[in-house]
Amino acid sequence: MDPCRRKDTCSSANSWGVVVSHWDWEVAVDFPSKTLTCTATLDIRTLTDGVGSLILDCVGLVVSEVSSRESGESLAYQVKQLDGELTPCLDISLPSTCAKKGAELGVRISYKTDPALCAAVQWLEPSQTMGKKHPYLYTQCQAIHARSMLPCQDTPSVKSTFSAKVAVACELVALMGAERLGSEPHASNPTLTVFSFRQNVPIPSYLAALVVGALESKRIGPRSHVWCEKEMVEKAAWEFEETEKMLSAAEEVVGEYLWGQYDILVLPPSFAYGGMENPCLTFLSPSLLAGDRSLANVIAHELSHSWTGNLVTNENWEEFWMNEGFTTFLERRIAAKVFNEKERHLQASGQTQAYLYMQASKAKANNSTTPRTTLFFKEKLRAALGGIRTHDTLQSRQSALTH
Repeated sequence: MDPCRRKDTCSSANSWGVVVSHWDWEVAVDFPSKTLTCTATLDIRTLTDGVGSLILDCVGLVVSEVSSRESGESLAYQVKQLDGELTPCLDISLPSTCAKKGAELGVRISYKTDPALCAAVQWLEPSQTMGKKHPYLYTQCQAIHARSMLPCQDTPSVKSTFSAKVAVACELVALMGAERLGSEPHASNPTLTVFSFRQNVPIPSYLAALVVGALESKRIGPRSHVWCEKEMVEKAAWEFEETEKMLSAAEEVVGEYLWGQYDILVLPPSFAYGGMENPCLTFLSPSLLAGDRSLANVIAHELSHSWTGNLVTNENWEEFWMNEGFTTFLERRIAAKVFNEKERHLQASGQTQAYLYMQASKAKANNSTTPRTTLFFKEKLRAALGGIRTHDTLQSRQSALTH
């Protein structure tokens, strides 16, 4: 591996020499053991001559077999920890046919997740759900957790299309951040249903998303449904009824929405974020169901990511400020379209004041008389932030430049 070619210090993958352009994922979800049994087939293409291996980010994946899709022959592999790297990697030896630039190969990997190490997947007991009858699963891959459920080039600088088939118990529903292609009974197990998905817009690994539960939906617009447990469907549908208005306003500012459907998933209370911009399926906290639509503006932020973040993406996590800052700027432009310019300025002023208060509080706690109000970028970022939440700081700082 040539360290001079590294783009992302959070990834061990040799994405400078070989790239994954598409992945096909077959998944069996097992709630009793809290494991995913998977086969991932990666379409790879070499970017330079002399690439002898495919190195993927990999945490806690129990790999049982790696082979060539074209020939069926086994490929040598090992899971190892490289010196100086953040997490382990899966090092797969490539055949000699891949030695030239532009060579293509399908690499098939069979594996299981480790429930003790799979940080991407959250398993909920029935008691943790609204219905209290069925278990629940959801994923959160941002920033670098996708590698614990899928061997991948876990960096935002690599984008891939994907297809997937997810087998779950018949009483449950599976959704992904992708186009829904339907469901069918499992070919050999009548207790399972297989859900199929396809994502034709290339995405980085951190936007891979899966949810399984006793889910129902209600249409809230020409291209939107709200999904959640049946106990919350009507309340959630009313709360986010103005989604299409926000989506249309965003299109007036930045152009056509390219992802097809824009669905909303309201998760159980253990979901730790206000929202997550998974493609085609925004994840939202149930704490946003205020009953008066006063918190529905979170939709404007998350759908803005469909352009700023999901289509145009930070190259690595040191550039995350670009993702969140431009999204916050677009969120406010939507507010101006849906409401008025005063609302846009009010949002900007409120967040800036909150940020300055946070900085002043931090300075006071550190016995400093000078709050940090400078915009820090790249190499200064980590040192400057201290204990302040990166997400909050980056939204405020960069969006101030574009307001």
